Amino acid sequence: MADDILIVDDEKDIRSLLSMTLEDEGYATLQAANADEARSALLAQPPKLAILDIWMRDSDMDGIELLEWVKSIYPSLPVLMISGHGTIETAVQAIRLGAYDFIEKPFKEARLLMMVERALDNARLARENIELRARIDDGETPELIGNSAVMRTIRQSIEKIAPTASRVLINGPSGSGKELAARTIHSQSDRRQEQFVVANCARLSTERVDAELFGAESLQSHRRIVGLFEQAHRGTLYFDEICDLPLETQGKIVRAVNQQRFRRVGGNSEVVVDVRVISASSRDLLSETSAGRLREDLYYRLGVVPLSMPSLADRREDIPVLAKYFTNRIAKHVGVKPIHLSDEIFAAMQGYDWPGNVRQMRNVIETLLIMAPDDRNQPVGLDLLPAEIQNMSRQGTNSDMEQLMALPLRGAREEFEREYLETQLHKFNGNISRMAAFIGMERSALHRKMKSLDIATDLQEEGKKT
Repeated sequence: MADDILIVDDEKDIRSLLSMTLEDEGYATLQAANADEARSALLAQPPKLAILDIWMRDSDMDGIELLEWVKSIYPSLPVLMISGHGTIETAVQAIRLGAYDFIEKPFKEARLLMMVERALDNARLARENIELRARIDDGETPELIGNSAVMRTIRQSIEKIAPTASRVLINGPSGSGKELAARTIHSQSDRRQEQFVVANCARLSTERVDAELFGAESLQSHRRIVGLFEQAHRGTLYFDEICDLPLETQGKIVRAVNQQRFRRVGGNSEVVVDVRVISASSRDLLSETSAGRLREDLYYRLGVVPLSMPSLADRREDIPVLAKYFTNRIAKHVGVKPIHLSDEIFAAMQGYDWPGNVRQMRNVIETLLIMAPDDRNQPVGLDLLPAEIQNMSRQGTNSDMEQLMALPLRGAREEFEREYLETQLHKFNGNISRMAAFIGMERSALHRKMKSLDIATDLQEEGKKT
């Protein structure tokens, strides 16, 4: 996408010269002869850079006043000031008010292009730094971790989805990584250098939801609020828990998503944007639609490409690799030495259902890192796990032992083998090859053992399908 540059100058020849110079380098330009035309252009669609003349005839604002107005609305928009009558004091004032730099007329083409490129690069780096800090603060993983069949399928789907402009609707339980999947789609798309904006629908104020999404403006004061749709221009807008939006707002989103245009609260002119929308929900969307909490037309607008994130309990074989990943990553983040997780801990984690999914697991690992003994060379034991995980592990062990103790040795051995193999079969989603490699048996020998123990064949058939 070409970077849009707004040129504001009262001299038509200067505007034309600047425009031709920039367009020869591949930029797209817009022109305005005064502050009023500039404000209209900025309110309709924010450019990537503005070039403002300081002294303008037939204008209700000079360049310095217009700079203040621009920065009050788009604080991160880079602005270059130009003037043929500039002074050091004027240049200092402009930079103090937020201008990126000051160029004197008559300008040299090479210097102009260099300053434009630097201003755009600086703005791009600032956006990337904000995005990076947000990821670190949220404690999110930069990639989808896991080697299970379901995670491999999700990564393959994202590779196909990301390069397109299609809208995506992600469904899955809370904490399963829906936002991470959305960020991965964004990072693999041609919009990756633009902003990824999150609209947390549950936290949007009911009274101000429209203003927060679409922005608001006062025609008298020329002041306005930049909404999330505009912040995501050329990037991606992620709706977290889409069902929590008021129905009236859902109707406005249908039009905004479909036509890529909307009106701000209190505004008369339409704003045109280029936004990819990715939505997510932890609820049953068809039930929400039937109950009238999600508009049917919005559901079909947003759900062009569906993507389902599994619960952690549905991909238990990923738990050890996730645990090791979080251990190393969080240790660096909180400034402690990594710990060694024992086989007992891995077994207990794989036997737990994780109602909070990956988010809960991350919190457990962080607790282990903080509470572990100073001697980090010894594996951490079960006693540091939360009580609910310990209790489930002990309950399962005690119950199994009581049943086994009531059997003869041969029967107890067969029962243990049956239970062990069925557990492993479930853990590996029925994949016999990976299961055989894990337990250290030949695949053919494992088949014979399972047949002799009458282990359910439907689980084996499930493995063939995956």
